[in-house]
Amino acid sequence: MFAALLWRPRRPADPTRTYYAVTGWSSLLFALTFTLNLVYYATDVSLSPLQMVLVGTVLEAVCFLFETPTGIVADLYSRRLSIIIGLALIGAGFVLQGAVPTFGAVIGAQVLWGIGVTFTSGATQAWITDEVGEEHIAHVFTRGQQWELAAGVVGTVAAGALGLISLRVPMLVSGAGFLALTAAMLAVMPEAHFTPTPRAGRGTFGHMASSFVRGAKIVRRGQMVRWFFLVSLIVGLSSEAVDRLWTLRILDFGLPELFGTRSPAVWFTVFALIGMLLSLLTSLVVNRVSPERVNSLHPNRLLALLGAAQVVGILGLALVGNLWLALAGLWLRSAAVALAQPIQAAWLNRLIASEARATVLSMNSQVDAVGQIAGGPPLGVLANRTSVSAALVTSAVVLSPVVLIYARLRPSRKPTEPAAVERHSAST
Repeated sequence: MFAALLWRPRRPADPTRTYYAVTGWSSLLFALTFTLNLVYYATDVSLSPLQMVLVGTVLEAVCFLFETPTGIVADLYSRRLSIIIGLALIGAGFVLQGAVPTFGAVIGAQVLWGIGVTFTSGATQAWITDEVGEEHIAHVFTRGQQWELAAGVVGTVAAGALGLISLRVPMLVSGAGFLALTAAMLAVMPEAHFTPTPRAGRGTFGHMASSFVRGAKIVRRGQMVRWFFLVSLIVGLSSEAVDRLWTLRILDFGLPELFGTRSPAVWFTVFALIGMLLSLLTSLVVNRVSPERVNSLHPNRLLALLGAAQVVGILGLALVGNLWLALAGLWLRSAAVALAQPIQAAWLNRLIASEARATVLSMNSQVDAVGQIAGGPPLGVLANRTSVSAALVTSAVVLSPVVLIYARLRPSRKPTEPAAVERHSAST
């Protein structure tokens, strides 16, 4: 009976509206948790700098290990089943994290919701593409992103309001919301156009191995692609400590009074909203003022500049003695990252043949994850033994070679052809 309910809801809803509901509510509920979760770790759970970093390392390791096995469920059995399992695990993880303020519970929560994210990663997009068809999916994705952005802002504000009660409350509400969303999707989520892979064609791991070998050949032959992989590794080595320790650095300053309160819930909600707004405005302004640089076939100078901005921002966060100047450094880094990521992604996509693009991009993401897993704990140890500022300065130093790599990349003499990686070269 339970299996039949999973695959055949009694009253299936419209798939497009269901997609908007899943993505919009997920964005709101994620914002509820992530706006204040680092403050919760630092204050209510009293995690050390090393423990803060280890939380992120465990999450990255879980996602790294489970991304492919959970993808098998979505591809071979049911996209809908994968999404429902994922939403339930995410909700359970957030409830555990908010209910038990201990390091062990926080680690266990990362394992739960990390596995949950891998169940939903890719499956949601694949499900709606099956249901509405490739010819209609671009409009659905665009409208869905708008819902996500709007819901994220609402969730951020709601996190600040609920955080005034207790820093646990936004996470508990978020977890309960994901469990409620799971129940709703169990009841109404349709799946009418998914065809499971026949048993004879389920040589998944053999297919994975052949895809990996094909992607590795492209990386080995394409010098430009190798440089992108090196950049991803360096960024991963540097980023985990910054992403996990910036909250401790800001808390070191002490928070001024705002609206009659010094509550971290209010201030860190304000910080999050300002950071989101600045990143959005930066992207809009740069795309408007200098579209030729953003859309350049070889935007190495722009990416070098954005890499330098990230290094300067991290150093500012680490070294200045003023709260607002430190935040300016943090926001400079965030805006530079937000602008650089789509430009870098577009450039890398142009360098990879279509038939191997997904495999190579997945490998690139895995390289970044390996960097975070390898780089986070040593920087956490450094922060424990010296200071958070020392760990942040080291992160900036680790990141700095990216600026030189981008600055020295040179386009090939021949026109760019995505299907011919070998035609690109780099001179360093």
